[in-house]
Amino acid sequence: MPEGHVELSDDEKHLASLGYTQELNRSWSGFSNFAISFSIISVLAGCFTSFGLGWNNGGPAAIAWGWPIVSVFILMIGLCMSELVSAFPTSGGIYWWAAKLGGAKAGFYTGWLNLIGLIAILASTAYGAATFLDLTLGTFSETWLAGFSLTRVFVMFLVILAFSATINIFSSHLLAVINNISVWWHVAGVTIVIAILILVPEQHASLSDVFTKTINNTGMFDGATSGVGWLIFVLPISAILTQYTVTGYDASAHISEETKNAADSAAKGIWRAIFYSSIGGWILLLTFLFAVNDSDGVSKGGGAVAVIFSQAMSAPWVGVVLLISLVGQLFCLTAVQTSTSRMLFAFSRDRAVPGHQLWSKVSKNKIPVNAVIVTAVIAAIITLPALVEVNVNGAPVPVAFFAVASIGVVGLYLCFAVPIYYRWKAGNSFPVGKWNLRGHHKWMAPVALVEIIVTSIIAMFPTSLGGVPWDPSFEWKFVNYTPLLVGGVLILLFIYWHVSVKKWFTGPIKQVKVVAEGFDLSH
Repeated sequence: MPEGHVELSDDEKHLASLGYTQELNRSWSGFSNFAISFSIISVLAGCFTSFGLGWNNGGPAAIAWGWPIVSVFILMIGLCMSELVSAFPTSGGIYWWAAKLGGAKAGFYTGWLNLIGLIAILASTAYGAATFLDLTLGTFSETWLAGFSLTRVFVMFLVILAFSATINIFSSHLLAVINNISVWWHVAGVTIVIAILILVPEQHASLSDVFTKTINNTGMFDGATSGVGWLIFVLPISAILTQYTVTGYDASAHISEETKNAADSAAKGIWRAIFYSSIGGWILLLTFLFAVNDSDGVSKGGGAVAVIFSQAMSAPWVGVVLLISLVGQLFCLTAVQTSTSRMLFAFSRDRAVPGHQLWSKVSKNKIPVNAVIVTAVIAAIITLPALVEVNVNGAPVPVAFFAVASIGVVGLYLCFAVPIYYRWKAGNSFPVGKWNLRGHHKWMAPVALVEIIVTSIIAMFPTSLGGVPWDPSFEWKFVNYTPLLVGGVLILLFIYWHVSVKKWFTGPIKQVKVVAEGFDLSH
């Protein structure tokens, strides 16, 4: 080879054509790439922890019909993203696509929305796992159950978050192995939970109860389950159950620089994770709904799945189901932490984050350790409101958890919208990769964009009457602080962009110069 040139694999050549050298270990298989998105979607996490959003804002009918309908739209978003990652398989993922297709400003805002969304998903997954660890211990010990406190749950949340961060600091190969195990845990776990909920309960709800019963536990519109107010302001919130659960599949893009044959494997990883999770999640949710013995009792318990299980089965069986879910949530958390840290690494590599030298630094094991630590710390900070006890209509409702879940939905889906829009706008000039939609982007992209906009607006709605600013019962502890946090950050970014960033930020940097004979790897 001529001096200054090296022999590169096809993946390294593709990455070099996008301007980057191979800094991370490319040790992940196509299955591992699928596994991380499948693990982050984790129906053992989202279906269990955010079930109350569907129950309190629509009831069984909203969940039974809403999940498959919303899943179809999410799959369209995923297919659009699969086409993008095939063309541009970089750790920056969504941010890089937006910058490439829409310019530096589009990339800057997209990157920050992606980062905010991922950190919120990290926070909500860890807090959900802490809640379920507490519930699981409570099923095996009445003493433990009697000593419940939000402070105890928060301390467990911090320990779980630290545990996940520690695992992520070791090696990318270990993480790939963990994600592979996670897939089989999710498949086996969901199957076992479904079997238990079908065979163990002595009685089940009727078809009518599952597919036609509606509920409004928000306190809004006097608890009505009909009328314009109910249809526009209450029922739509139930969609966040699906939208929150089936998210995080951009992980396949963030891990693409560590994946073999990334242009094909990462693309398939995204849409397959959504497809299989949507089917498994719907069957799982239906078994929850059929296991309900007393819907009023579930409402009194804030719409928590643990109440359904306690009605239907003895404590040992409840403990088994909760334990299966808990382990799935820990797998999910580990994968979310990986995706979040890689996003911060890539965004910092392009110098778009204050302190970028720290967050883009990799250890001797080629892991962005500082990025892992700082994302975990920020996730802990934004979950502090969970220490405030909130009861809606006498039922304990985790408003802070629902808020960070909504922040995750808004941040991630809005950032997905930007490159999808620019790819749609590019039309036939878009340089398609190995995997592409063969022209179907022309109708899929606008459908995906409308769904994202509608869902993002819904995610900002108050989830109870006490969170409505003009109502006499308003208190800050009831507030869905999604619009405050997301809006506040966007205002700060707007100021930061116009005061400073636009003067020096030009989008993704070029570590590699493309020359006629090959690639110059000098920085």
